[in-house]
Amino acid sequence: MRLGLALGYWGRGPSADHVSLAQEAERLGYDSVWTAESWGSDAFTPLTWIAARTSRIKLGTAVAQMAARSPTTTAMHALTLDHLSGGRMMLGLGLSGPQVVEGWYGRPFPKSPLTATREYVDVVRQVFRREGPVELDGRFHSHPYRGDDGTGLGKALKPITHPLRAELPVLLGAEGPKNIAQTTRIADGWLPLYWSPMRTEVYEASLGGAPEGFLVAPMARAKVCDDVAEGLLPVKAMLGFYIGGMGHAARNFHADLMARMGFEEEARRVQELFLAGRREEAVLAVPDAFADEISLIGPRERIAERLELWRKGPVTDLLLLSPDPHTLRTLADLN
Repeated sequence: MRLGLALGYWGRGPSADHVSLAQEAERLGYDSVWTAESWGSDAFTPLTWIAARTSRIKLGTAVAQMAARSPTTTAMHALTLDHLSGGRMMLGLGLSGPQVVEGWYGRPFPKSPLTATREYVDVVRQVFRREGPVELDGRFHSHPYRGDDGTGLGKALKPITHPLRAELPVLLGAEGPKNIAQTTRIADGWLPLYWSPMRTEVYEASLGGAPEGFLVAPMARAKVCDDVAEGLLPVKAMLGFYIGGMGHAARNFHADLMARMGFEEEARRVQELFLAGRREEAVLAVPDAFADEISLIGPRERIAERLELWRKGPVTDLLLLSPDPHTLRTLADLN
């Protein structure tokens, strides 16, 4: 099981320690470093900044949002950074949800998310492989564009720049069972948002068709500390926000996932409190048991024991959310 460093996205402003953390992770032998985006900083610019200040560590987006860019634009970003970094790029993509797609990107959330994802990846792959002009007669991502509001003058084009790698890895952040199963067929890997090594049966059927070499790369917050309850508070705060606020009351993929993992009543309670404006109560309502299962928190000995559970399952890459050099060093030693 390889280790990666997940840096996420910026808060109010740039994170001053991201480059130094990435450099430390590279020094410690971490395999990869990952950036993200929501509705603030983008995923590619900070990753390019990190690429210029590292030499070996792989560079991934976890995730770049599909609604933010057309598939050809995303492919241009990825192939450019792959060239500049000497072939270190890994493209992680996510569809996001209706609240963000329609509220931030100002476009409709696709009525058939699986079809939209499949078409998006198809176009990206065509750009990377450069076997001919990009062409797709699709429902969401037709190339050339054939809509009634177009001119009809669009021409199928092949990228001017020759991609460094025709098979640049594409990973998907998927949550629903059908979406995960499709991911095993069209992508090189899967980026789970929540992974419990104690409940791998939740994903067993969806991952049944995964080919050899398929990457399973969940994110987990890690912190070496004496007080487990205190160390879990940032995990619970993240869960409270995602489960309570990252989606509509009637359609929240994160809450649905927590429910499938055995915490349905608790997930609905967190949602209810958050949407009522009682955010602190929502965070406290997140069960410690769930937060603990999906993270690595506590003294070194406790983390060492729990790390064994992560190694026993299908996880190939463990992406650590940990802005703490001491924790990064400890996990490197234990792995």
